[in-house]
Amino acid sequence: MKISQMVRPPAVAGMFYDDSPSILRKKIEQMFARVQSKKINGNIRAIISPHAGYIYSGFTAANAYSLLKGSNYDCVIVVGASHREYYDAVSIYPGKAYETPLGKIPINEMIRNELANYKDVIKIDEVGHRSEHSIEVQLPFLQFIFNEFEFVPLIMGTQSKESYLKLSKALVDVCSNRNILLVASSDLSHYHSAKEAEILDKHVIEDIESYEPDIFFTHLENNLFEACGGGPIAVIMKTAKNLGANKAQIIHYCNSGDVTGDKSAVVGYLSAAFVQIN
Repeated sequence: MKISQMVRPPAVAGMFYDDSPSILRKKIEQMFARVQSKKINGNIRAIISPHAGYIYSGFTAANAYSLLKGSNYDCVIVVGASHREYYDAVSIYPGKAYETPLGKIPINEMIRNELANYKDVIKIDEVGHRSEHSIEVQLPFLQFIFNEFEFVPLIMGTQSKESYLKLSKALVDVCSNRNILLVASSDLSHYHSAKEAEILDKHVIEDIESYEPDIFFTHLENNLFEACGGGPIAVIMKTAKNLGANKAQIIHYCNSGDVTGDKSAVVGYLSAAFVQIN
């Protein structure tokens, strides 16, 4: 099969979320039904969503995705971080689609090719995509909301300052004059007590609400807090701000202990939206 015709199969279906299409759809419906409606005035340009198993972080993700009901976008760009492979670049999947139990999602080739022109930071390559979950777990939510859409999957092989700045610049250039939804995939603190996690995660919340992406990235570099997708968060914050989003809003926060009842070693989850208010 030609690389351009490859379809990236689900890697974590049956682990992070159900592999049965009917059960998966039903569980997503149930999560959305629990969401209390929030009023967002303005155009949502970007969101942050967690990427753990749906039993832990799915409701937090549903809180963000529920805001997108009735919205239309030319394309969705999802930025995740590599958990398994290290490489000094940002990679875009070279095939024609990603697949989940809910179906195939075509990759927007025009936008992918435009981003690939930024060769000093972006490359078209399978590396980072093969078994990575950070993008995959976002997709069933997007399929539930939009049904049919095109997207571009970007995985940061390293979350360096150079990658952060160059990727954001490329996204601003390519997304200008387009109606693009940006999604940053990230969990927060890992395996601290609930009390310690809330202290660490509070710094993330404050930095997002202050909406200063360069300060956020500096605090990430200096380990003021933890976020496995801190690079993608910073990229999306900076890109959305430069594209006109002028308000950051925290949508939902919890940790795994809120689900399991075990507060001894938890993972933090957050969803947020970046809104353009004219």
